[in-house]
Amino acid sequence: MKKRWMIAVAALAVVACFWGAVIDAAEYLSGIQWTEPAVVDPGSAGKPPSDAIVLFDGSDMSGFNGAENWRVADGYVTAGEGAIESKATFGDCQVHIEWATAAEATGKGQGRSNSGVFLMGKYELQVLDSYDNKTYFDGQCGAIYKQHPPLVNACRKPGQWQTYDIIWKAPRFDAAGKLVSPAFITALQNGVVIQNHFELQGDTPYHRPPAYTAHGDKGPIGLQYHGNPLRFRNIWVRELKEVPHKRIHEPKIVGK
Repeated sequence: MKKRWMIAVAALAVVACFWGAVIDAAEYLSGIQWTEPAVVDPGSAGKPPSDAIVLFDGSDMSGFNGAENWRVADGYVTAGEGAIESKATFGDCQVHIEWATAAEATGKGQGRSNSGVFLMGKYELQVLDSYDNKTYFDGQCGAIYKQHPPLVNACRKPGQWQTYDIIWKAPRFDAAGKLVSPAFITALQNGVVIQNHFELQGDTPYHRPPAYTAHGDKGPIGLQYHGNPLRFRNIWVRELKEVPHKRIHEPKIVGK
């Protein structure tokens, strides 16, 4: 009996070696020839990556239109009368922005440090002091305004600096202005995911349902003034582009 068992184990070992050799001798080829990805220096803590377009570095607001009433001091800008938009325009992109609500929490609901980050000038990620401050959930901090609340409330206490890191997939329209693919957004607040590849239903107005209206492939980054003196700093954007590639053959498995 013991001899038979030893023979069976040996046979299994031979089979395993055989199939291992078969697997090692084969390789899957996708048939896609990729261009080497570009090298990007991620930068030190608090600094933008080497390929970022810096919209505000703490010195001046020359990267924005309409910022005449926004006051720059001590490396940040305080929101003033009038919404502002970046001079540069973007489609698919990564956006980094740091902001701080008023240190003294006055008002309630939508009246407490209200602002917003607008992608392509149309699609709002809400900025609000939602630390111990209730309002409608699809309008609180981190919401896609009037469409989707944040997955969690990741707000810091009033007056503390906070961060948004946004991954934006722009909507596409055909030549006739028909929507081909909607916009998607992933957003992190203070390193916590608050929007997970959410599909937008259209723009983000207060007074009507969301809707898509055909527009260009790129648009500005906007910051809202809602009568509250929020502060902003370290604003930069990275354009996102697919790695160039081409198909050179159909997928196949080949030997070594």
